[in-house]
Amino acid sequence: MNRENFELHASRAATRTSYAECTARERLAHVVDAGSFREWLPPAERIMSPHLAQLGVPGAFDDGVAIGEARLAGQRVFAAAQEGAFMGGGVGEVHGAKLVGLFQRALRDKPAAVLLLADSGGVRLHEANAGLIGVSEVMRALLDVRAAGIPVIVLIGGANGCFGGMGIVARCADRIVMSDAGRLGMSGPEVIEASHGVEEFDSRDRALVWRTTGGAHRHRTGDCDVLVADDVVAFRDAAIDALGCTPVFTLEALQAEHRLLVDRLDTLQP
Repeated sequence: MNRENFELHASRAATRTSYAECTARERLAHVVDAGSFREWLPPAERIMSPHLAQLGVPGAFDDGVAIGEARLAGQRVFAAAQEGAFMGGGVGEVHGAKLVGLFQRALRDKPAAVLLLADSGGVRLHEANAGLIGVSEVMRALLDVRAAGIPVIVLIGGANGCFGGMGIVARCADRIVMSDAGRLGMSGPEVIEASHGVEEFDSRDRALVWRTTGGAHRHRTGDCDVLVADDVVAFRDAAIDALGCTPVFTLEALQAEHRLLVDRLDTLQP
């Protein structure tokens, strides 16, 4: 390592910031070029879920997701970051509509990529039907963007992980970047335990949870493309590297995914 690289490494180590401990907007600020994020429908617009108010549940002025455009290594990108501190990053009607709108605008404006900083337990139970519809619309819009040749990059490293409908959304993307702290799956540990009992899955067993859904495990099974440290600089570097990926949206690619799942099932058979 030459002196210049050593000094750069030392500087980064001294200013290391945990990705998992950041809020949604802090993650965006660290990942994209400094000062470049311009938010659409910010909290000042007060675009909130109408359903939560009817149920007497406190809402958020951004409905738990920040969307907008920014620069990444000088290239124009569209980005969304879910706020896991608000209802576990759950997707409701407005939350989902904001994500759909981001992807639809990407089809029109053709950015270099779309970044999704996921931190969600899935669909918001308070507005489950609207959330399920929202997730399905997000998947359709994401696949339209990929078909148009625009890469979709998902970053996962928040406290809630990426579960439920958002877990499916993530696996529809071109590239998934995770940290050791990140988790990815369909049903979350608490859901499995509630449905099948603690004997099937103990959600309090942290070793079991991360051994099943954690970033390192997902990287080994091929569900995660890049594994990074819990560091905002590492996520930014991985996002920049992913800008060069070309969306592979073909029948052959889908068949390869199916073979991966079949091989995994065969491996797990007793």
